Amino acid sequence: MLDIKGYLVLFFLWFISTVFIRSIFKRSQGMKLPPGPPISIPLLGNAPYLRAVLHQALYKLSLRYGPLIHITIGSKNVVVASSPETAKQILKTSEEAFCNRPLMIASESLTYGAADYFFIPYGTYWRFLKKLCMTELLSGRTLEHFVGIRESEVEAFLKRMLEISETGKEVVMRQELITHTNNIITRMIMGKKSNDANDFVAQLRMLVREVAELLGAFNLGDIIGFARPLDLQGFGKKNMETHQKVDTMLEMVLKEHEKARAKAAADSDRKKDLFDILLNLIEADGTDNKLTRQSAKAFALDMFIAGTNGPASVLEWSLAELVRNPHVLKKAREEIDSVVGKERVVKESDIPNLPYLQAVVKETLRMHPPTPIFAREAMRTCQVDGYDIPAHSTILISTWAIGRDPNYWDNALEYNPDRFLVSDEVGKGKIDVRGQYYQLLPFGSGRRSCPGASLALLVMQATLASLIQCFDWVVNDGKSHDIDMTEEGRVTVFLKKPLTCKPVPRFTPFAA
Repeated sequence: MLDIKGYLVLFFLWFISTVFIRSIFKRSQGMKLPPGPPISIPLLGNAPYLRAVLHQALYKLSLRYGPLIHITIGSKNVVVASSPETAKQILKTSEEAFCNRPLMIASESLTYGAADYFFIPYGTYWRFLKKLCMTELLSGRTLEHFVGIRESEVEAFLKRMLEISETGKEVVMRQELITHTNNIITRMIMGKKSNDANDFVAQLRMLVREVAELLGAFNLGDIIGFARPLDLQGFGKKNMETHQKVDTMLEMVLKEHEKARAKAAADSDRKKDLFDILLNLIEADGTDNKLTRQSAKAFALDMFIAGTNGPASVLEWSLAELVRNPHVLKKAREEIDSVVGKERVVKESDIPNLPYLQAVVKETLRMHPPTPIFAREAMRTCQVDGYDIPAHSTILISTWAIGRDPNYWDNALEYNPDRFLVSDEVGKGKIDVRGQYYQLLPFGSGRRSCPGASLALLVMQATLASLIQCFDWVVNDGKSHDIDMTEEGRVTVFLKKPLTCKPVPRFTPFAA
């Protein structure tokens, strides 16, 4: 039973939330807001409609109210776009009004006050970071520099699968895929990977996983303004503790690289990594803007998070779909065998000659985007599709819903990579995964699209091609139709029940 203090707290929350909700309606008077469900609870707004997996709940609302809807979550105005047309108006037609990302408590605490590329406010310094990403950190030249790392990690991954196959045991693919993608990223960023469950890289991996979970956690302070300083759920304290641990470890990596650079003359064969590039940019002279030490560490943290979970998610979904659709697996394997042959493992340089494999990845990104929703913030009041969007509204682009829009995708719920092999005048066939036609937005679109799209595609395509080429995959003793395709996750969506397979070698160009 609640004592008198408990009742007073509940009354206080109800009273303050009522004032906030009334203020929302007052500010919105005279505005033509997009349609949406009625407010049911003063404190939470439309939150009761969102109790299921968020992107699925928003999709159901869009089916009822239209491709552009307005909801309130706490004291926040939220506008959701679920069609290519509405996405295009936000990401192209009125892009300058939506160039910011909403800043949450966790992102502000964990990314050095939004000093990273992902959350930093749009402006001069963001443009500076964008240029660095495109010309230095994630340029074609830089990605080519690390091709040996990626290919050696694919080989190590295949050997690991071969070792497991010799035991006759099943393997939980998600764990192995996350380890694989994380090994690629940690070697590219700081020149090392985990060799032990308790080593430095493994500890950093655990902390990065904690950061990702905190970024995806539901914090009342993000939706109810007066609750922000109260830290009712204890996330503020947890954010700061995790940030301090991550910062300590990233600072150790920077100092280690600074010492190595001091001995560069004596170690001219030392392989340079992304931390070396970041240090070069920190020390660069004569630039209008200068990369700060905090931004460098924040960028590395972005890379650790995005470069690990996203590609691993797509690879797990791809493998699940291939097992469920053996005719697709057969066609992809025949293409690889005809182009690569049976004397060597497929390489990144083969990918441009494997259009069907590329189509498989595109189809997985359409049906199972690792980030099903991405967010923008309205920098000023503007109009979209004839509706008024209040300033400071949170804008959610549902890539998951757009990938299922029956107006643009024939048989949208069918897994069919062949749809990407046909090109037509309006772009409904061979669609650019970088969002050129706004019908496929796994990496966003426009100025604030993901700068790591090229790297992610290289990792996903080369890894998937090698798994198709080298192994058969047995699930549920051959009952592949029994795979549970239920989703879970906030920031990155995975299968709710991790995919468990038995790898059966069909091509072994090297010994385990």
